[in-house]
Amino acid sequence: MDQVRVRFAPSPTGYLHIGGARTALYNWLFARQNNGKFILRVEDTDTERSTKESIQEILDGLTWMGLDWDEGPFFQSERIDKHKEAVQKLLYSGNAYKCFCTREELDIKKKKSQKENKPFKDIGGCRDLSPKQIKEKEAQGIPYAVRFKTPDTDGCVSFEDAVYGKIEKQYRDLEDFSILRSDGSPLFVLSNAVDDHIDGMTHVIRGQDGLGNTPKQILVYDALGYKPPIFAHISLTLDTKKAKISKRNHGNVVTVAYYKERGFLPWAFCNFLLLLGWSNPDDLEFFTKEELIKAFNLKGIARHNAVFNYHPGDEKNWTDPKAISMNARYISSISIKELVPFVRDELRSAGLWNDAYDNVKKVWFEDTIALIRTRLHTIKDFSTKGLPYFADEFPFEEKALKKNLKKDEDLKKYLPELADRFEKLENFNLENTENTVREICEELDIKPGLIINAVRTAATGQSAGPGLFEIIVTIGKEKTIERIRKAVDLI
Repeated sequence: MDQVRVRFAPSPTGYLHIGGARTALYNWLFARQNNGKFILRVEDTDTERSTKESIQEILDGLTWMGLDWDEGPFFQSERIDKHKEAVQKLLYSGNAYKCFCTREELDIKKKKSQKENKPFKDIGGCRDLSPKQIKEKEAQGIPYAVRFKTPDTDGCVSFEDAVYGKIEKQYRDLEDFSILRSDGSPLFVLSNAVDDHIDGMTHVIRGQDGLGNTPKQILVYDALGYKPPIFAHISLTLDTKKAKISKRNHGNVVTVAYYKERGFLPWAFCNFLLLLGWSNPDDLEFFTKEELIKAFNLKGIARHNAVFNYHPGDEKNWTDPKAISMNARYISSISIKELVPFVRDELRSAGLWNDAYDNVKKVWFEDTIALIRTRLHTIKDFSTKGLPYFADEFPFEEKALKKNLKKDEDLKKYLPELADRFEKLENFNLENTENTVREICEELDIKPGLIINAVRTAATGQSAGPGLFEIIVTIGKEKTIERIRKAVDLI
């Protein structure tokens, strides 16, 4: 087989959609698995809607996801002449013709054919115009589109889709489709095929919504003497009500930028996207990049549509719960070395970074990350839930205040006593701090939970987290004592 060449060809008319990102991921994985090439091509011929900002967002999104491309980005708008040359070649070979009908005329004829339940092919009546008739219309300055002349015989277009199997489209069900508008601009069905030939595509892995165009494009390939690529169409991504996801209906939650801004790890996001329509015989869900490159194959792509399990207004599950869970698992399981750069960037952006974390406090910084990461869901959590470890000022959870500090007024006496005893400790370590707490509880004849929970809230403002003694040893003796004394005023 020739070297595998695949592409991601987005239209820069808005944000990078998670459906498009999934398509890019599948293409990238297939290229990497087969030692092939992943090409980026920007289909920017919609001049009214394409923007430089959208192009940059696509590039930034792919870069953040780690989907590096081998060639490109190529721009479809720079190949218009090539597309028009292909149109002229099809006209010359008799595989296309000029159609002088207006849109209104075509609509009337099309509706009539549908009403009479007749198949329509040459819907405008221009298919068999003589050269003389064509010249006369051109001389009158009548604008024309160019239509592909589909076979007017029995038979079908047939191809083997790598996901859906054998697909057939009867010639009689194919109308003469437009390949060039009356304003001289080529249409997608032609431009896309020509570009795929120029870029040497061996496989076209794209969304299921492109399946309807495939028979037409195969006809174009054949008429131009091109070898068609192998097609693999990916099922759609729908919401819980079986509607296509879109920014208009679902907001930013369907954009790649949203996950970057909300603190997702790039590969955790990729792993989540992967499973929106792909599975493996072993039912594995978590893969390193290297493992997935080895495991990925087109046979694992599902024919049924994937469901993006998002419910607007659910503050806890602000995206698909599986995505949040997957990100949390990656945060808790990847090496500290891999995690540190993401935490560093987050603390910097939140104004919490201390250069000492890269030198004299490096060990403390890494140990702190290791301590708190198992309870965090996003990188953003390091600057919010993790705030008490990196700053002296932090908010108190109302629930924690009520449950742990205001529960017993006697804590006004217990906490200062504990602070005094902590102050006398020469070695503020796990063993000594725990023994001190248990000793004072035994002397006062109170349950350890009362003091432990109160100190946890005093030290972090929270009601849950790592073990108390790991927390206070990490925060340090001086800060712990100071926070315990200040908490008395909150009781």
